[in-house]
Amino acid sequence: MKLKLVPVQEEEKEILRNLLEKYLYEFSQYDGGTVNALGLYGYSYLDNYWTEENRWAFFLKADGKLAGFAMVNDYPESGEKTDFCMSEFFVMYPYRKHGLGKEAAFALFDRFPGTWQLKYHPKNIPSVHFWNRVVAEYTHGEFRSVPGNSQFPYGDGSPGQVLYFTARKG
Repeated sequence: MKLKLVPVQEEEKEILRNLLEKYLYEFSQYDGGTVNALGLYGYSYLDNYWTEENRWAFFLKADGKLAGFAMVNDYPESGEKTDFCMSEFFVMYPYRKHGLGKEAAFALFDRFPGTWQLKYHPKNIPSVHFWNRVVAEYTHGEFRSVPGNSQFPYGDGSPGQVLYFTARKG
């Protein structure tokens, strides 16, 4: 499969919103998230990706088809200042286990060189294994893994785990 990172245009916001709903539904098994009165999870910061600087949203496309999305910003989630943060990252089921997630992560790290933090939920075991493996491979083992700051817990109160590393220019 050929991967392409495609910046999400404002007129494509509804497509991203739809994918976010699938992502948040899947994530609710870890953080206990629930739907609102309309039956939606909602994503409070979606509009900010077109109204604020230093927020970037990308579709992940595999052979030209939507395969997921990634959202990057420079708002630290753990209290320690870094250049970039992986805000959200989602690969749909049919595209998992094909190396697409790793390829997308590497491409994003290369696109945004500097210091990164990446927080994941400790109950999301597939994510724990994925991010630890991907970041270790990308950095050749040069990263820090720190328990998350309780100032920024997940919805269920879990502080999460944070990986800190430096991305090289690709």
